[in-house]
Amino acid sequence: MSWLADPQIWIALVTLTALEIVLGIDNIIFISILTGKLPPERQKKCRLIGLQMAMLTRIALLFSLTWIMRLTEPFFTVLGNEISGRDIILILGGLFLLAKSTFEIHERLEGEKEGHGAGRAKVSFVSVITQIALLDIVFSLDSVITAIGMTEYLWVMVVAVMLAVAVMMLSSGYISDFVHRHPTVKILALSFLLLIGVTLIAEGFDQHISKGYIYFAMAFSVFVEMLNLRVRAHRTPPVELRGPVLDK
Repeated sequence: MSWLADPQIWIALVTLTALEIVLGIDNIIFISILTGKLPPERQKKCRLIGLQMAMLTRIALLFSLTWIMRLTEPFFTVLGNEISGRDIILILGGLFLLAKSTFEIHERLEGEKEGHGAGRAKVSFVSVITQIALLDIVFSLDSVITAIGMTEYLWVMVVAVMLAVAVMMLSSGYISDFVHRHPTVKILALSFLLLIGVTLIAEGFDQHISKGYIYFAMAFSVFVEMLNLRVRAHRTPPVELRGPVLDK
């Protein structure tokens, strides 16, 4: 039990938990957008199931460390780039994010006013869960690879994932409500998913993009949008200017 007294292990646990929460924010946003098409009484259940699936996927991948490491072995070469199993998953996941985000943005801008209720009724609980499961695989792979690179203790990885998912479950309702209350935030979130999709495709072709640039761009965009929301909340309707009344 000497590992309990090792500060490096606890530092790794705290750091990894924080990273897992950061990596899970985009997952929460995407889950919130997908579940927003369901009836209100089913949205919370779907969000919780989606996050539980994300946790189970991450833990299952963590217990398959040897398989994860083999994913980096190249299968074939495209335009001089060696493509591994991990690259294939990243590329397919990025393409899925691009297609899904583009469709959602189009629906928000073009189809939101046409039969909103009918459009929502066409979305089934199973289809939303299926889409969440597909995205969980992509996001979980990135999360697990990050965990493997930070610590060699499997229990630290598992505990960090469970703590991160617990935090996401507690905050998912607030994040979901906030996104749905503000249409501009929803478009911004979908734009983030487009950015993440491009990043995943680039990494799949061994073109590394520093996560610092991505997170800075997102943070700056969120800061600007928060200023816009604050300005709109305090904006008062303009006072109608009237000229002097002239007696005839």
